[in-house]
Amino acid sequence: MPRQQPARNISSPYGRGTGVPHPVDIEVGARIRQRRLLLGMNQEALANRLGLSFQQVQKYEMGANRVSASRLSYVADVLGVPIAHFFGGMVADEAALTAEERQARDVMRRPETIDLVRFYSAIPDEHVRKQFLALVKAIASTRSR
Repeated sequence: MPRQQPARNISSPYGRGTGVPHPVDIEVGARIRQRRLLLGMNQEALANRLGLSFQQVQKYEMGANRVSASRLSYVADVLGVPIAHFFGGMVADEAALTAEERQARDVMRRPETIDLVRFYSAIPDEHVRKQFLALVKAIASTRSR
């Protein structure tokens, strides 16, 4: 006699039919976007490398469409990161983040922050990079006075 599987009650406020993306899908998409921007790549360029439309990349980045494991592996290859990059340090419950942690995360995802990091790391002269960092620190410290 075959074993009977226990009934599962899997009702979730997220996923297909709810119109609400799962927080993990949103986070993975945000990390795809962040890495893409850090590389100076637009959605169309990433889409072309993945064999997708840029609209599909938009949907992945917004978490509207879930990225399959095989596709995520390919995305990781194209973006030059391990798959773990999209999950490392992820908080299962958004409500567990403090307001300060949420604000820090949001600042790091702003396009201008990503541009700043990208251009800073492109400065070939280490001495100039250090001077630039000192300048930014000095400007930031005048704001807190």
